[in-house]
Amino acid sequence: MKFFATSALVCGLTLLTACSGPKFTEENKGNFYLVKNQEGETLGYDPNSGVKILTIDGYAFKDLNQNGTLDIYEDWRISASERAKDLASKMSIEQIAGLMLYSAHQSIPARPDGYFAGTYDGKSYEEGVTDPTLLTDQQKKFLKEDNLRHVLVTTVQSPEVAAKWNNHMQAFCEGVGLGIPANNSSDPRHGTVAKAEFDAAAGGEISMWPSSLGMAATFDPTLVENFGKIASQEYRALGITTALSPQVDIATEPRWMRFSGTFGESPKLSAAMAKAYADGFQTSTGSQEITNNWGYHSVNAMVKHWPGGGSGEAGRDAHYGIGKFAVYPGNNFDEHMVPFLEGAFKLDGGTEMASAVMPYYTISWNQDTKNGENVGNAYNEYIIKDLLRTKYGYDGVLCTDWGITGDHKVMDSFIDGKPWGIEDLSIAERHYRVIKVGVDQFGGNNDAGPILEAYQMGVAEMGEDAMTARMEESAVRLLKNIFRVGLFENPYVDPEKSKTLVGKPEFMKEGFQAQLNSIVMLKNTDAVLPLKDMPTVYIPKRFIAASRNFLGMPIPERNDYPVNIELAKKYFKVTDNAQEADFALVFIENPSSGIGYSKEEVEKGNNGYLPISLQYGPYTAVDAREESIAGGDPMEDFTNRSYKNKSIVSNNVTDAQLVEETKKFMGDKPVIVTVNTTNPFVFSEIEPHASGILVHFGTQDQALYEVISGKHEPSALLPMQMPKNMSVVEKQAEDVPFDMEPYQDANGNLYDFAFGLNWNGTISDGRVTDFK
Repeated sequence: MKFFATSALVCGLTLLTACSGPKFTEENKGNFYLVKNQEGETLGYDPNSGVKILTIDGYAFKDLNQNGTLDIYEDWRISASERAKDLASKMSIEQIAGLMLYSAHQSIPARPDGYFAGTYDGKSYEEGVTDPTLLTDQQKKFLKEDNLRHVLVTTVQSPEVAAKWNNHMQAFCEGVGLGIPANNSSDPRHGTVAKAEFDAAAGGEISMWPSSLGMAATFDPTLVENFGKIASQEYRALGITTALSPQVDIATEPRWMRFSGTFGESPKLSAAMAKAYADGFQTSTGSQEITNNWGYHSVNAMVKHWPGGGSGEAGRDAHYGIGKFAVYPGNNFDEHMVPFLEGAFKLDGGTEMASAVMPYYTISWNQDTKNGENVGNAYNEYIIKDLLRTKYGYDGVLCTDWGITGDHKVMDSFIDGKPWGIEDLSIAERHYRVIKVGVDQFGGNNDAGPILEAYQMGVAEMGEDAMTARMEESAVRLLKNIFRVGLFENPYVDPEKSKTLVGKPEFMKEGFQAQLNSIVMLKNTDAVLPLKDMPTVYIPKRFIAASRNFLGMPIPERNDYPVNIELAKKYFKVTDNAQEADFALVFIENPSSGIGYSKEEVEKGNNGYLPISLQYGPYTAVDAREESIAGGDPMEDFTNRSYKNKSIVSNNVTDAQLVEETKKFMGDKPVIVTVNTTNPFVFSEIEPHASGILVHFGTQDQALYEVISGKHEPSALLPMQMPKNMSVVEKQAEDVPFDMEPYQDANGNLYDFAFGLNWNGTISDGRVTDFK
């Protein structure tokens, strides 16, 4: 822990020996300078930015506003809170408005067209010609003209490129206005490349881990905290200081498309994982600590989505107008807040609570007991101001989900505006409403104009002093998160260190071990698993129908091996002839039937709503509600969103057919089925044909081979129930966990929460006791 004092300290109040000479050294790092204070903070600055070093009491400080004197916010000896208050008081309304922006997704380098497009001196990026580490024209604009300082990073060409791009951005910010550094952020980026080979002696682009649902399947918060410690180091090496995670919604609705980003349906398990995740990301220790476990290894955790978005009616998601409503037929609204209140807001480490929160898009239907409003959570005074801010005392940053203030133009587009419940207001009026209820920041908005308009609305309604104070309140919260991670002292990263640290062998090994620990064995008839001594196996090719991704881009059909077949040959003798094989290994994915809506149905004169099916084959929703719980949209002239008696077939019905056909080819020989799943699903179409079943949540193929071949014993447990059939799915309450009858297999095992097998049978250890 570094020392802190007030900025009023002068040499006359200290020992004479303390003023005898400089207490820092300076080193040229190529594209920036590093200044190391004795018993103080290390500073990084770009001499070309115009910022100079002030010497006070022998120590070095950055003159960020270039006024020749040491301001409170420039004094690293002072607490983050006091520095934030000082800086907020010096900021113009235009600068505060920029601080309240959170950029749209930025690709490094920018793509020539589409959602991630950008230009360099008016030209598109050209491989081998354009320097990928430079800022785009659009980035320079929103940094300088709109005063934006929170940037969402998506794809990066390499860790080295990301590091250099960060340094260019920080130098640009350092030379503008008050010298406020950029707080770069990321959505989760530690997913796996399935067909990549793991080599304990080799690194990678970034360490690879199972999804959040896979981590939940380990039932091991220590593993999740360790992930946070590793991931935060990799993030910092990429110049990233805020994680737009963890997603802690309890996934009580099994059809929800964001189920895989959660820690499952258990409030208790989700709370434990949320706490571990945020502690891992935010905690710095030793030489990296500044104070209270904040420091240079810390990454702000933005926990989402308040107050929980896992109860969308019929599984539909609020990224779309067709899924804007979260419903509570089980009157279980309060339990959805448990992962926040008992997890993310009660950390074991010194940072105390997750430093930021993101409300979800949804309208929490009929849960506003004060004003009776059915509006999106970020607009809802009761849910934000009365509950989160007042009742639960949360004073960290609140940031809207991306695009909530945009105009709503289409029912089924992922990138449509999402002003749910207040579609009739102007964009500026939406911004004002968000500010009034206590939210600090606007996700996906690069333009300060609407915030400045909202400010004028506030001046007219409450007076200039009151509205200015409200804006400064948000500025202080936002600045604290930048100060605490040390960005005002040193926002620069060493590209050479980034190259060696991100994805280094030790981190890759930890991630691979986590993948191994996340694989669930559900069925093992007659101990068919593991397959030892290089048996001969048949791995059928898998057909994938043509489709479109979430941005609408076409994906062509294909028929190919679903796994790395060359890598499989290191574990098994592989044949294309089922007759020659001792075993068949079938690799499939869970059923996928779409988002619960069809434009074609609308064109036929129907309401457009369809079932979301968790089975592969044809499904007719005979048990669906006659009347939907919630409804209403400016683009619809009805409120009943029921899909009762409508039918659908999953896009990948061929997966179930593949299992059945393979069993016919194999005859009496065992078929082992491995399912990569993002959601609960009905096993009745595949389980009878399988002697062994493994479920995973996004692992490398090699991790599966390690389990199948017996090199690693399965230890994971289901973090959710697998339903008996679609009837129980239709009859369950979207907001209630554990309210479905689980599927029972031929061996009598129920695929219930916390069920899993190892080589000896059903797992029954302390994890099951603790969480079930």
